[in-house]
Parts: sequence; structure tokens; C-alpha cells
Amino acid sequence: MPDYLKKSFFINSFIITIIFSLDRISKFYIILKSETNLSSSLFTSKFLNINLIWNEGIAFGLFSFNKNYLYNLLTILIVIVIFIILIMIIKSEGFKRYALSMIFGGAVGNLYDRIFYSAVPDFIDFHIKDFHWFIFNVADIFITIGVIIMILSEFRGNKLKNEAL
Repeated sequence: MPDYLKKSFFINSFIITIIFSLDRISKFYIILKSETNLSSSLFTSKFLNINLIWNEGIAFGLFSFNKNYLYNLLTILIVIVIFIILIMIIKSEGFKRYALSMIFGGAVGNLYDRIFYSAVPDFIDFHIKDFHWFIFNVADIFITIGVIIMILSEFRGNKLKNEAL
């Protein structure tokens, strides 16, 4: 394996491991605190609440449902998407590879919860007065950052291609 591939593999593995670890630690801490406080509401302020909810759907609680076969089908679909992202990481380079590694790390963190808890613990609740954004977790933050970087790199790549024409 050439040196540049070894370096890239190490960097991507490091990114994925750090994101997965931060996600696991934060979720473990929040779950433990909610059990010891006997409440899912852990912190409240003017713009931020820490409130544990168990999300059985996909990102931001979309498509939540109680049917096991639909939940299992969704989990299988998520595994397939994660596998596709892994292939894309291997085939991409530069910022796209790092962005995909962020998405992969966050997706694996949430997949872990889906498998071991049958739901994903979400707990970060930003709000302005009565307007609340979807409750999310650390994995969701990195997935979102990765997607934003992918979008920006596509715009940049398209702009460079258009300038070359």
C-alpha cells in the first residue's frame, strides 16, 4: 500500500474513531444522568435544553413507528447506506473523503444504538422561545457537518469545472 494511502487511511480511521467515541461517551453520560435523576429532562436554559428522548425513526425523529418489521427494514436500509458511504470514502479524496468519514462516524454511532437499544438517544434541544428544532445528538452533528462540507465541495467543484469551460 502506497504511503499516501496509509496516511489517508490513518486520518480517516482517526476521524471515524473520534466521532464514534464522542458520540458513545455523550450518550452514555446522558443515559446515566437521566437514570440517576429519574427524569429525562436534565438541563434547561433560555436557548438549550438537554432532554433525553428515544428516537425510533431516522434523522431528527422522522419516520418513527412501532412496527418491528418496518424498524428492522429501516435498519437494514441504514446498513446498506453506511456500506455505500464506506465505498465512497475509499474512492474519494481530499475534503470529500473527510466529510464522508464524518458522516460514516456519525452513522455508525447511531446504528450502534439502533442495534443495541432499538432506538437512538437524542438529547440536544435548541430553541428560541416556543420554536424548537428537532432534538438531536453528537452523531447527528457530525453527519450534518459532513453533509454541509459535501454540498459546499460540490458547489466549489462545479464552479471550478464551469470556469475551466
